[in-house]
Amino acid sequence: MSDSGNGDFEFERRFFVTGVPAHLVDDAPSLIVQSYLLADEGFALRVRVQAPTVRTRLDPEAGELDLLEQHADEIDFSAVTVKGPMNEGTRYEAERSIDPLVGLELVRRGGLRVAKLRHAVWLGEDGWVIDEFLGANAPLMIAEVERGGPVTDLAIPSFCVTEVTADPRMSNDALARTPFSGWAEAYAEQLAANGPSFLGGLGVNRLQT
Repeated sequence: MSDSGNGDFEFERRFFVTGVPAHLVDDAPSLIVQSYLLADEGFALRVRVQAPTVRTRLDPEAGELDLLEQHADEIDFSAVTVKGPMNEGTRYEAERSIDPLVGLELVRRGGLRVAKLRHAVWLGEDGWVIDEFLGANAPLMIAEVERGGPVTDLAIPSFCVTEVTADPRMSNDALARTPFSGWAEAYAEQLAANGPSFLGGLGVNRLQT
């Protein structure tokens, strides 16, 4: 959520990635498990719990709830978030932190779940996160950059294959409802046929080589 005077809005851009350099992947990333109590046409009500560092190797195909239980004792952050649809890199997001134990019980009790490992890295002018999805969304990887205002004139790392900011299928709430594993092959064929694309209305895209 933005804290730059723009109220309950987030400003981000997201990219489908492959071949992330090894030095950009944390040895101890955060584990995030999210439960969507509502997810429909970009509107979402989400509960998130997070374990700060995961040093043990995880089975990427393990179920989201199994992954949660394996690290339940390490959960130290939780929040409830209300989201609106994405519009050119801007999305309504109102978030409130809650007691981690309450959040854990809410995630345990229902909703459509997404689990991922989050790697944080600073690249050039921006802080990025690389989300390595687990469970039904493995082996999807998404790189995301967020700012306090519109993400314009962005230096895009070479491992970012194509932009998915405006692709509703790639939002976390959509992935909870329709996991990537069910349409990964069709997506690869679509990408091969159409080639990469990047938003053109947010300044100059500087594609890194």
